[in-house]
Amino acid sequence: MLILLPPSEGKAMPGRGKPVDLGSLAFDEQLGPLRGELLDALERLGAKPVGRAVKALGISPGQAGEVELDAVLRKAPAAPAAEVYTGVLYERLDLAGLPAAARRRAQGQVLIASALWGFLRPEDRIPYYRFSAKARLKEIGPPAAWWRETLAEAMPDESGGLVIDMRSAAYAAAWKPKRAKLLSVRPFSEQDGKRKTVSHMAKAVRGDVSRALLLAKKSPANPKAAAAIVAAAGFEVELPPSTLDVIV
Repeated sequence: MLILLPPSEGKAMPGRGKPVDLGSLAFDEQLGPLRGELLDALERLGAKPVGRAVKALGISPGQAGEVELDAVLRKAPAAPAAEVYTGVLYERLDLAGLPAAARRRAQGQVLIASALWGFLRPEDRIPYYRFSAKARLKEIGPPAAWWRETLAEAMPDESGGLVIDMRSAAYAAAWKPKRAKLLSVRPFSEQDGKRKTVSHMAKAVRGDVSRALLLAKKSPANPKAAAAIVAAAGFEVELPPSTLDVIV
């Protein structure tokens, strides 16, 4: 089983620590050169007019200070990705609070999608940054397209494998397996017989589902086994083709 998580807009800024070691990040051999080019592009962006840089990053004028931070990422303090990402999904998943065995499984079974880094392991050390799938650097283009070809070569994708996808569409566009079974988690609400996609609780549900899967004594080998684990954790689930629907 492989669990794919999205990054989070909310991030903690490491107060101290050595800078990022690009060679230590997941899939460095394949992804390292693209990461380096992105960092170079962000350094150059820091020298451009602020208004232009803000637009390229897809952020608001009130976040203009992020441009300067992105320009010095190679020197900024770094911390494990699971600590830097602080959004609702990560709060509910609570990797640090998992039992030791589940934390070890997470290190081998969880990958975090990122517009800047491609994919990361939870323990990969990164700095605070601002670079989402909405960013459009002139020499880079859409991040999903920037990563797509290289991720197709780097990512584990074996026939019979199970990939459980918690990512939003913007990040899922960068990579999907061709041989392994992809199971996208979709939270829904249901009232008076009518079902609609959950928006405000979607990240919380995906965090809870991820935690349940990592806590299982045996990792699921197929969609039915994954659905059974989530149902045993107290969720109402359905299993249409290629998705795990969670009704809350």
